Amino acid sequence: MTRRPLVAGNWKMNKTPQETEAFIERFLERAALGDDLDVLLCPPFTSLDRAGRLLAESDVALGAQDLHPAEAGAFTGAVAGPMLTACGCAYVLVGHSERRHLFGDTDADVNVKLHAALAHGLKPILCVGELLDERRSDRTEAVLSRQLDGGLDSVSPEQMASVVIAYEPVWAIGTGETAMPDQAQQAIGFLRNRIACRRGTACADAVRILYGGSVKPANACDLQAQPDIDGALIGGASLDPESLAQILEATRTAVRGAAC
Repeated sequence: MTRRPLVAGNWKMNKTPQETEAFIERFLERAALGDDLDVLLCPPFTSLDRAGRLLAESDVALGAQDLHPAEAGAFTGAVAGPMLTACGCAYVLVGHSERRHLFGDTDADVNVKLHAALAHGLKPILCVGELLDERRSDRTEAVLSRQLDGGLDSVSPEQMASVVIAYEPVWAIGTGETAMPDQAQQAIGFLRNRIACRRGTACADAVRILYGGSVKPANACDLQAQPDIDGALIGGASLDPESLAQILEATRTAVRGAAC
């Protein structure tokens, strides 16, 4: 089954609204957008409204980096699903490793956020991945199973059509270390097989699974050439419009089956 790749830039806590505007203007001038892959930008909350206005007539989707599960209320500092959709968001990250390990999000927290995203018409990108000591102690599959099953708990077959999975080995995020293409394929292939065993082959064949972890123009093509990798969740390299445009081109090369 051919799955349409998704290339997503997660800016984390970077870029003011003014810097966001400058990036988007340059990126839309430089990037070759088309109907062969989907492109997504996830700026910080403070830039969502401006980004949404600038991207409204483009082929680039807008996403948020997190959400609070409540629709509204006394949750100082939090941002709810309806606020995100009002800014033009179509996607939202849930369970990013930094939310898990810096802010304490549990698998149960991630699952509640994922259901809140679906309830508000947002497509959740469920992030899963192991720490370095977990990989070294041969616990990668156990960690991925726990995070995947917990995150997708009580998600219906119909809802799965809106869910994206992102495998991001924590040891490769922002470190300059990257999972070798065969390592990334092995982990993502395991995730797809886990979904097939739990939810059926049709669901597993349809769901998009991204790789995230120090993706750069130099390694993007080799990663995207792997049979189970359906795009990328990019951190630092997505902060530069030229770099992100090059990753799109590398992904397109891989999708077309050309030599990297």
